[in-house]
Amino acid sequence: MVKTASLSDAPQTPAPQGVEWRISDAPVPYDVAVAEMEARAAAIAEGTAPELVWLLEHPPLYTAGTSADEKDLIAPDRFPVHKTGRGGQYTYHGPGQRVAYVMLNLKNRKPDVRAFVADLEAWIINTLARFNVEGEVRYGRVGVWVRRPDKGKGREDKIAAIGVRIRKWVTFHGISINLDPELDHFTGIVPCGISQHGVTSLVDLGLPVSMPELDMALRDAFDEIFSVPPPQD
Repeated sequence: MVKTASLSDAPQTPAPQGVEWRISDAPVPYDVAVAEMEARAAAIAEGTAPELVWLLEHPPLYTAGTSADEKDLIAPDRFPVHKTGRGGQYTYHGPGQRVAYVMLNLKNRKPDVRAFVADLEAWIINTLARFNVEGEVRYGRVGVWVRRPDKGKGREDKIAAIGVRIRKWVTFHGISINLDPELDHFTGIVPCGISQHGVTSLVDLGLPVSMPELDMALRDAFDEIFSVPPPQD
C-alpha cells in the first residue's frame, strides 16, 4: 500500500519574509492537493493564513488544463486524468518530478499575471543554473527548455512546466521540474500541446541531483525572485 501525504503532514518552515515552506515526502493524490490549495488560497485572500510554497510529488497521472485539446490525450487509459482549473494544456506528474505549488498574494507584491509567470520562469532558470543547466524560455512555448545539441541540430527539450490559477489575486498551482521521472510516461500525452520537441530531466542530462539538493536550490532561487522589500518609513 502506498503511503500518501497531505499539506498537514509536513512541518511548517516560515521564511524570513513570511512565506511558509512545506515538503511532503510521500506522494500526494492530486484531488487532495487541489482541495488543500483551494482552502489555503481562500485563507490567504482573507488574511488568515500566510503565503505558502508546497513541495511535493504526485503518483503517476495526467492533468488537463483549461486549454487542453482531447486529441492531445494519446493514452487516456494509461493513468488517471484530472481536469483542473489551471491554465495550460495536458501535462504529466509523477514520482521523480518536483512539483512546487505556489500560493502568493499578488496584492502584496505586483498584481500583474504576466509578470508573475515571468517570475516563475526566472525562478526555474535560476534554480537550474545552480546545476550548470542553462534553461531558456521560448515565445509561444510555455515552460522552460534546454538545448540538446547531442540529440540533433535545433533540438530542444522541456525540463520544467508552468500552470497557474489566480483568484482574488492569490496564486495557486505552480511549476514542476523534472528531476528523474519516467520520461516514457510523457508519451501518453502531447505535453502542453507541443509535439515538435522532447522532454528531459536533470538525470537525463547526466546530473545525479537528489531531491533535497533540488529543494535547496528552489528555496535559494525563490528568495532572489520573490522576496518582498520591507515597507518604507
